[in-house]
Amino acid sequence: QYGLVFDAGSTHTLLYIYQWPADKENGTGIVSQVETCTVHGPGISSYADSPALAGASLKPCLDKAMTIVPAKLQKETPTYLGATAGMRLLREQNSTKAEQVFAEVAKAIRQYPVDFRGAQILTGDEEGTFGWITVNYLLETLVKGAAGEKGRTLLLWAGSSHAKDVSHYAQVLLGSRSCFLGGLSMGWAVEEGSGCHPQPSATNSSCPLQGSSSPQQVSHPCYPKGYQENVTAAALYDSPCVPTPSTASPAQVFTVTGTGDPAACKTAIEKLFNFSCGAHRTCGFNGIYQPPVQGQFFAFSGFYYNLHFLNLTSGQSLMSVNATIWVFCAKDWEEVQKDFPYVDKAYLRNYCAASSYVLTLLLQGYKFNGKTWPNIHFIQKVTNTDVGWTLGYMLNLTNMIPLETPQRGIALQRNIWIAATVVLFIMLFLCFWLFMAICHQRKLASYE
Repeated sequence: QYGLVFDAGSTHTLLYIYQWPADKENGTGIVSQVETCTVHGPGISSYADSPALAGASLKPCLDKAMTIVPAKLQKETPTYLGATAGMRLLREQNSTKAEQVFAEVAKAIRQYPVDFRGAQILTGDEEGTFGWITVNYLLETLVKGAAGEKGRTLLLWAGSSHAKDVSHYAQVLLGSRSCFLGGLSMGWAVEEGSGCHPQPSATNSSCPLQGSSSPQQVSHPCYPKGYQENVTAAALYDSPCVPTPSTASPAQVFTVTGTGDPAACKTAIEKLFNFSCGAHRTCGFNGIYQPPVQGQFFAFSGFYYNLHFLNLTSGQSLMSVNATIWVFCAKDWEEVQKDFPYVDKAYLRNYCAASSYVLTLLLQGYKFNGKTWPNIHFIQKVTNTDVGWTLGYMLNLTNMIPLETPQRGIALQRNIWIAATVVLFIMLFLCFWLFMAICHQRKLASYE
């Protein structure tokens, strides 16, 4: 059988195609990723004013899926679309336009002979929860966890950062077992020329854009030295997540200039967090309870991509990671462009801020240190399957979360058992002929 899941993100959409043996779909842990297809163009939220184009953009990938899924199985293929940050923002800005985009997307998918089961907007916590299911499913720790073995993942998602204690945990039912998942959330985002966007729930609204001697000139320590761009106040506050000051004039133009100062960048990012725990003896930040980190962790999504850009996802020491980020953040804009000529400039300017933020979150937020740093494994794929929320989403909605030991584990053990049996048989056979040869030799010697 096959399953299709569209990941409709803020900047682009991906189609994931999964398959599994039809007679072993329940509790056997053998779903694999067959193919991915990148939808041409921006995310579906970008088509708010032309919703029909959102649906049309999906068709080339649906056409590709129809060449992979056998015709006789297409009507039985569960198909989902999950939308994340882009559509969450659009719904906040204009719920009618968001509904129109979804209507056109559903209309386009229903033109194909698949079992379309709906499109929905995922919350940030749901992204994290389904990502947790994906990683632990692929690592086969969902069942192992029931036997007392520790399977942990480190998640990155844009969930609520003000919830506390049990109310902050997501509950996942794995058969008859109930798991409570907890995690910390991103408290800011670097976008366009805006420097930083404090979230409404943040307790400290410090921002690298503050402290300028002139309201028209803005220094950004996390942008490369020599980088410069003009940004309007309208663009700066063009998000429901960013509070607009009463004194802001939409037409006001800011000149943002990068200073490439790693120390100042680090200080500015640290101010975005509230690391005091208050009444809690143990917490990450913003007073959210977090036990001490122990065991193995798997970091993916933004953790992986930001550090992978600097080649820091191959088990480098914390000292090496710190040094590499520091050196990169001190480079000037011309040097950075020369070193990475094929990287989009809109992304390139943000890598210092993003990698510094990730490091601050890991060290001062999650409380990793030089001793526990090697326990973090930065991953993009497990068993040739992309790590993200889509597989966990499909497993959850199709009720395919494993309740028993995955079949691939059993198959491996069976293969080993068969191989051992064959080897043992060959050894016994050789021993028998060696024994016969010795006996024959003795008879000849006795005769002589």
